Amino acid sequence: MEVSTIRSLLLIDSKSLYMIVNRDLNRFWKYRWWLAGLITMNLADLFIFALLFNRIVNRELIPDYFLFMAPGITAIAAFASAFSIGREVGIEIRRGFTQYLLSIPVTRFELALGRILSGVIRGLIYEIPFLILLIVLIKIPTLTEFLYIILASIFMTTTMSSLSIAISTSTRNFDMQATLRSFTYFILFFISNVFYPEKLIRIRFPGILYYIASFNPISLTVSLFREIFGISEKYIYTQEQILIYLFAWAIISMIAGGYFYLRNLES
Repeated sequence: MEVSTIRSLLLIDSKSLYMIVNRDLNRFWKYRWWLAGLITMNLADLFIFALLFNRIVNRELIPDYFLFMAPGITAIAAFASAFSIGREVGIEIRRGFTQYLLSIPVTRFELALGRILSGVIRGLIYEIPFLILLIVLIKIPTLTEFLYIILASIFMTTTMSSLSIAISTSTRNFDMQATLRSFTYFILFFISNVFYPEKLIRIRFPGILYYIASFNPISLTVSLFREIFGISEKYIYTQEQILIYLFAWAIISMIAGGYFYLRNLES
């Protein structure tokens, strides 16, 4: 790590971070209809899609598809909300709004870190009602289990926020940004274990697709949630291993997101 980077980490101003995060959160609350639509879509996936397929899927493979889907919807809700920060960053780039951001009294490092944290907090806030629903429907986790849930959620939303910012700042072409975000969203959402159990993934997703489906941050988070709430069989990784992998995802994504965002500011 460069000396300048270490110095930037040591000189981070909490007030500057608060200003950046508060700005993004205020904008987040302004999109009330978008939030309402997103919540409705997630609840529809759970209460319509899951209940409908509950009578169709193999009961020996998945005894209760509704409960099986609930942790997946919880993770997807946090993922979608955290991922939305990239869309806003992309719009700012297209409109040249980054010039204004450079004029405010914060360092560029604080600006990059603040934008990532904004996405993380958005995802965590949006996830809260779905976690409450899991607790009401299934059980109250132990203190250790609850800590694991929080850590997994933080690492996953950090990954999604950083990844979406990296995509939106890797190119100035708005159409390419939208394409890359949609493609990434598709890969993480559909090639995961949100809809399918581990046994079926091994059969339906052969070769590299299986490793993408089992090792992507959405699958890791969903697997941890399902194991904690006792919904599915033990996953191929332990809970501690899942947290380590999610932490690695978060660090790598933060480096990528911070690098591309800072590079864009300096160009």
